[in-house]
Amino acid sequence: MKQTQLLKGVLEGCVLLIVSEDEVYGYEMVQKLRNYGFTEITAGTVYPLLQKLEKKDYLLSRMKPSPDGPDRKYYQITSEGMNHCREFMNQWEQLVSNVNHLIRIKGGRRP
Repeated sequence: MKQTQLLKGVLEGCVLLIVSEDEVYGYEMVQKLRNYGFTEITAGTVYPLLQKLEKKDYLLSRMKPSPDGPDRKYYQITSEGMNHCREFMNQWEQLVSNVNHLIRIKGGRRP
């Protein structure tokens, strides 16, 4: 299984975690994800995801002037987005616990 397949299911939660700290514009989100180790992430993945999260009412956006060119679309998290983010964290912690438990039981043996 490729890492991109695993990442697809958790990227939404990761984006919400980042936006929960402060508002972010699209390219900035790509850079932040890369800084957190998601080096394979592209703008072509992030921009549609931001739009999807906005449609779900997890994010709000507004245009702000940019010192470097055209206005930028900044995203901030909504209360519904914060709730979804907390739910993601709880589910992730449970999943990690379950997988780690299984690995410990099997002794880390590889098939």
